[in-house]
Amino acid sequence: MVAEAREVGIVVVFYHPDAECIRRANWFAGFGTCVVVDNTEALRTAVDLGLRADVLYLPNGANLGVATAINQGVAQLLERGCSYALIFDQDSEPSAELLTGLPALVERALRARQRVALIGPAYDDARLGGTAPFVRFKFPALERIEPAGTEPIPVDFLISSGSCINLKAWHDIGPMDDALFIDFVDLEWCVRAQVKGYGVFGSPTLHLAHFLGGEPIRVLGRSYPSHSPLRHYYLFRNATALICRGYMPWTWKWTELTKMPVRLVIYGGWLKPRRAHLAMALRGIWDGLTGKMGAFDRG
Repeated sequence: MVAEAREVGIVVVFYHPDAECIRRANWFAGFGTCVVVDNTEALRTAVDLGLRADVLYLPNGANLGVATAINQGVAQLLERGCSYALIFDQDSEPSAELLTGLPALVERALRARQRVALIGPAYDDARLGGTAPFVRFKFPALERIEPAGTEPIPVDFLISSGSCINLKAWHDIGPMDDALFIDFVDLEWCVRAQVKGYGVFGSPTLHLAHFLGGEPIRVLGRSYPSHSPLRHYYLFRNATALICRGYMPWTWKWTELTKMPVRLVIYGGWLKPRRAHLAMALRGIWDGLTGKMGAFDRG
């Protein structure tokens, strides 16, 4: 059972794209309606970039964040009558099997009368040791589930890149949270979907190569994804803000609260410039507590 191409839409978020990003976007257009939302701080045209004429290009001329970009892209797909939205970062390199397989899985679930919000692949990150496990929120620690078998696995969240959203549920669940800007955007949406009674599933048979964070650092024999000081601001701010929200699961809140001091020590002690990483993380915690959301204000 394969979803018709006219029902499938693809949203790609650009930020200073290179030639490979353009090539991938042009290739995506062969699988359905492709919307490119460009958060680069300059206004360019599709012709300037070398995008195909059938790629819908939305240049923002500013970095409006991942959440807003996804929302803009999905809005265009809904206007065009799409039923499924595949979401990708600009550097995601999915297979043709994934591009056709994920919408087919969502369609199969809907035909079986399952309330499904999205289905996503297993993620391969060679830098962090191979295929990442799927995750459920449990106490006292996250439950990590190996991607095994042939049937989609109920999980508690998936990263947005590579996931296929059931657009029939979009208006009920609501859009991504613009205020988060970046980081935990996908997790918050998955939680909100489950609060509304929709399921989130990981497909163990479909894989996507994806780098989870920057170049890893090793601390006491264990690898941790690294980020810039600015990304650590968003990570700590959004985690803090979400911990304060009543609908977020207490099991997730517990794991974040226990991880936060460890992350502060690792990022403030091992990543250079140490003072900048620690200062931005602490400012993020403060802004999360005081409700200062959206794009980082350098003032």
